[in-house]
Amino acid sequence: MVNELSQDNLSQIVEDNTTVVVQYSASWCGNCRIMKPKFKKLASEKSDTTFIVVDAEKYPESRKMATVDNLPTFATFKNGTFLNQVQTNKFEVLKELVDEITNN
Repeated sequence: MVNELSQDNLSQIVEDNTTVVVQYSASWCGNCRIMKPKFKKLASEKSDTTFIVVDAEKYPESRKMATVDNLPTFATFKNGTFLNQVQTNKFEVLKELVDEITNN
């Protein structure tokens, strides 16, 4: 399951959950819209991981938690700590990022 941030509180979610994967996106971003169903597919396969979509324009504090300078950006957090991020529109690259954090 994927949750969309409704307030600028990603830091609280990262603190409250062991493993978090984030898609930073924006409403105008075509590649973000293309990647969202793929992100949701991965979320359905990883029930022990929290998947969050963050509107990078609406929530600047949440955006600061990862190096977001292009969209879509995907970031991983484990035990409250930022681990890695990729900027991609390729499912294979996103899957590698998710597998990296969920298979450890």
